[in-house]
Amino acid sequence: MLMTYLIIGFTVLFSIGAFNNPELFLKCKHWPYAEARSGEYYRWLTSGFLHGDYMHLLFNMFTLYFFGRFVEHWFETQFAEIGRLIFLFFYLISIVAASISTYYKYRDVQHFASIGASGAVSAVLFASILIDPTVPLYIMFIPIPIPGFIFGIFYLWFSSREAKRGGGGIDHVAHFYGAVFGFLFLLLLKPVLMLSFFAQLAGWLGSFVS
Repeated sequence: MLMTYLIIGFTVLFSIGAFNNPELFLKCKHWPYAEARSGEYYRWLTSGFLHGDYMHLLFNMFTLYFFGRFVEHWFETQFAEIGRLIFLFFYLISIVAASISTYYKYRDVQHFASIGASGAVSAVLFASILIDPTVPLYIMFIPIPIPGFIFGIFYLWFSSREAKRGGGGIDHVAHFYGAVFGFLFLLLLKPVLMLSFFAQLAGWLGSFVS
């Protein structure tokens, strides 16, 4: 779980540092309009380590803490010593993938900008759902566990709807494509996961029939 802890530690330090450094914040946020005109594509990555406030940071790191350790452990069991490095690559490329999705949607919208690890955290979350689709998840303020695959369907529906509506100050496009990327990335690494995914769903559904 070392890599998950290192990612959380670096993100916390970088985010807090940017809270008190407006110039750094401005230089590192994901701003498609500026990127398309200045070629500052490094923002696709740096924006994933920025957050708007402590609650935004806490929510993302809390989610990453629980699901990042699980997914990192899976990488370690599948790829032995280099599993941690592959997990790190997966996390970083997920930030970029989520940023690219909003880049192409908003590159001509001057006022749009985005920050946060949510795209990559969504990728980690959906990777965990692929590995264990019946893992119990909770929606905020609803103290009832929801199977991961049902939560995932709702999450994609909600993110897609809000992305089409726009506004609200939340990058739902990054949430949606980050989640899809996380699911597909693991599936490309281990296609057999799809068989395991449906087998677990069948077992879960069968438990209600028997």
